[in-house]
Amino acid sequence: MKRFVKWCVKFLEWKSRPSIKRRLFAVVVSLSMLATVILSLPLNAQTTSSRSLATELRGVWLTNIDSNVLFERDRLKNSLQRLDELNFNTVYPAVWNWGYTLYPSKVAGKVIGRSLDPTPGLQGRDMLKEIVTEGHKKGLTVIPWFEFGFMAPADSLLAKNRPQWLTSRSDGTKIVKEGTHNRVWLSPFRPDVQQFIQDLIVEIVRNYDIDGIQFDDHFGLPSELGYDAYTVALYKKEHRGKAPSKNPKDPEWVRWRANKITEFMKRVFTAIKANKKDCLVSVAPNPQRFSYEFFLADWQRWERMGLIEELVLQIYRNDLNVFVSELEYPEVKAAQSHIPVSIGILAGLKNRSIPMEQIQTQVQKVRDRNFAGVSFFFYETLWNLSQEPASKRQSAFQQIFPTRVTYPNLLTGWKP
Repeated sequence: MKRFVKWCVKFLEWKSRPSIKRRLFAVVVSLSMLATVILSLPLNAQTTSSRSLATELRGVWLTNIDSNVLFERDRLKNSLQRLDELNFNTVYPAVWNWGYTLYPSKVAGKVIGRSLDPTPGLQGRDMLKEIVTEGHKKGLTVIPWFEFGFMAPADSLLAKNRPQWLTSRSDGTKIVKEGTHNRVWLSPFRPDVQQFIQDLIVEIVRNYDIDGIQFDDHFGLPSELGYDAYTVALYKKEHRGKAPSKNPKDPEWVRWRANKITEFMKRVFTAIKANKKDCLVSVAPNPQRFSYEFFLADWQRWERMGLIEELVLQIYRNDLNVFVSELEYPEVKAAQSHIPVSIGILAGLKNRSIPMEQIQTQVQKVRDRNFAGVSFFFYETLWNLSQEPASKRQSAFQQIFPTRVTYPNLLTGWKP
């Protein structure tokens, strides 16, 4: 548009007859007004991105918290069908939540005493098998999400049956509040805990035709914890009898625990690849400073070590300036040059509706910076739990994803 206007101006200067000048000036003014109108259109008219998209992650998390999408076979099938119609290409179904597996698990049966979450809607079914089968029929990438990591409800069978596995603060307390819920955490430093978690992961990798498996900050540990007897003894053994700092934020104490978690992450990565080489290892953490300081999850280091093959960075921010600033950090840009890095966007919560305009704006900011794509938390708030009509929101997602594109798979040729 700018080049065309400049050409018109030069053409005016070349022509001397007043009538032609007036006519061409009118053309230039009209085109300028047209450009102004186009640039002032609502953002939802611009969210398809000016660049041509060969691949793009278009994902959504499917969870059993504040959502019933997983609890009935036909409902699940219809939901996958709708996602496919709206040109989504990836789903992240929760498989480990509330101290239970959401699929029939022999490993869980032996350790917990129950092989499947007791929710009635999951009984007599293999929810994960259904998602893999139906999802793949529709061309969806299926990456199970290990949502609770080392966390469990304080009153869960797991916590009651394995009290020695729980870690604590320096004062001996174990309960960590998550909203209104009482949580406890398994010690990620105990070999028996590590073996249990790894066995669950390998069980999924071996028994299901999944495309990958995903972890998040819960694959770490709240930094206030780690003072259980086993961990303190291990620290003393490696520090000539010196006890860990009573300050949970002490840099050396933070680093030691984070390094131990990194060692386990490496072990899990190796076990996954030993069983299925083309199973992607995906991590969906908070920004690095929060993940490391509050959850001892040093994903920046994991990425540098080659332990992450997909990064989906959770940036759940209402303030657009804060949202954009999180996209610009050096460790994020560094990861973008190695692996597909996508952005997790909040579509809403049970009691917190996110307007579609905000979602569209954030998608555009992500695309402007050439990220690999976006994933939304969580399915139910895409259009069911919202103050806006479901039809309006579905129409908006259709505008965001107007055509089909493939999932950006690092193992099948994705390039930065």
